[in-house]
Amino acid sequence: MGEHREITNYKGVKRSADSDDAELPDKLNEFYTRFDKDNNSQPSPANNTDVTAPFVIDVTSVRNNFKRLNERKAPGPDGITPKLLKICAEQLAGVYTDIFNWSLSTSEVPRSFKDATIVPIPKKGKVSGLNDYRPVALTSVPMKTFERFILSFIKSLLPEGFDRPQFAYRTNRSVEDAISIWLHGTLAHLERKCSYARVLFIDYSSAFNTIIPSQLHFKLLEHLKFPPSICNWILDFLLERKQTVRVGNNYSAAVVLNTGTPQGCVLSPLLYSLFTHDCAAVHPNSRIIKFADDTTVTGLITDDDESHYRDEVNLLVNWCHDNNLTLNVDKTKELIVDFRRNKNTKDQLIINGLL
Repeated sequence: MGEHREITNYKGVKRSADSDDAELPDKLNEFYTRFDKDNNSQPSPANNTDVTAPFVIDVTSVRNNFKRLNERKAPGPDGITPKLLKICAEQLAGVYTDIFNWSLSTSEVPRSFKDATIVPIPKKGKVSGLNDYRPVALTSVPMKTFERFILSFIKSLLPEGFDRPQFAYRTNRSVEDAISIWLHGTLAHLERKCSYARVLFIDYSSAFNTIIPSQLHFKLLEHLKFPPSICNWILDFLLERKQTVRVGNNYSAAVVLNTGTPQGCVLSPLLYSLFTHDCAAVHPNSRIIKFADDTTVTGLITDDDESHYRDEVNLLVNWCHDNNLTLNVDKTKELIVDFRRNKNTKDQLIINGLL
């Protein structure tokens, strides 16, 4: 067999001195999994006396999905290529339909479907540290097809207007919409007498990698009232995921993960949105706008009364602590918008004891 291209449109990495280090894959895998927890307190799956699957996948849908696969995409650790599934869709669709439906009825995900190989790509020409590599995950192609069915089902469960402050991962919503809404609300406030705005641009440290599956399971079951069967499936999907890092021909030792959403998976963006749906403004003169893991807190201030804004920031800090999200205080920045002629000196905002 000819050598296949491993990442779409990716022709090769400019190697640094570290690329020949046989220990680099293990160093990177340790770095990428630094947020992982043992999660000994993981809950038992929710009691589900109804063993019926949350929904049933038909063989025609699987076959059609296989036929639409992009042949140039890379395979996952199982080595099953999109080209194979596309060419053999008629022969393989029935087999995978049975596997998918078995998984749904038992709320168990086959272990091989959860494996991932991480290929680190330098973010810039010169690499000076582990953080200068961007992790690109190669995951099972059949599993990606399965995830698309799960994704569609979960979206059907969400109420109209779910998580309005979130502008990513939503049909007919974009970053332009987020900016427009922020500008409209802020500029309208600034037209009022004795008013100004303070805007905090939040930066999280590896937000997707810090999600605790037990907390997501609780929110889906208790807050969003999802069926126990799909909650249990998602919990199993997030637990005991095996990850290795490949640099050239060198592989790291496998690490089993129980924290975070899998890199490169179809479901990960939506699961992050579900996990953070309860991050919303409390005070009427505060606004929280989210685009994926980028978050802004805006305080619309009148007569120099910043109490609601500072309280909103403190509430967000506490929410982050409760949800295992780490604020990167060094990269979190604040903007003060004040067009008044006579401006008072503003007290600096302190987060976790830092300015």
